[in-house]
Amino acid sequence: MTTNARPSQLGLVVAAALAGLALAGCNRPDTPVDKQVSAGTELDDSVITTKVKSALLADNVGKGSDTSVETRKGEVLLSGFVDNQGQADREVQLAKGVAGVTSVQNKLMLKDGKSSAGAVLDDSVMTVKVKSALMADESTRGAQIAVTTNKGIVQLSGFVDSADEQARATSVARNVEGVRSVVNDTSIKK
Repeated sequence: MTTNARPSQLGLVVAAALAGLALAGCNRPDTPVDKQVSAGTELDDSVITTKVKSALLADNVGKGSDTSVETRKGEVLLSGFVDNQGQADREVQLAKGVAGVTSVQNKLMLKDGKSSAGAVLDDSVMTVKVKSALMADESTRGAQIAVTTNKGIVQLSGFVDSADEQARATSVARNVEGVRSVVNDTSIKK
């Protein structure tokens, strides 16, 4: 693409790319029919997720850079670790204010004090290990499960197909060396 493309052309290219990505993930054969969503809904959910993340990042109180945002059929799931209850409340308020959001699930957890640089690095490594284990496990859809870690406590969030998948994800995460505990805040798709 050339840099002299008109903004409307650029918008069409971006929209087409997003639609292609949405179509690629929709109605996969291993998704039960009653839990499949249309390409339009996938695209709408992607736009809502982007708008919520943008609202969180732009806010000085919310500090949403550590917050995971997942959207399914307009339902937003906020997860991760925050410094205080006021920050969590603000992030929920901001998410509710985004057009297209039908409801907000608050799965934000309060951090237990300040973390050292070493602890933050350890948590980052732990997050990668757990995410890798989920991706490698055939019984879980690791790509659909968000993982955050604070002081060895792993939080899983996102939308899964069944209670069995929730339980399996918890088991996989618990078996990763160094995990102190697992909080499974995933939601079963409706």
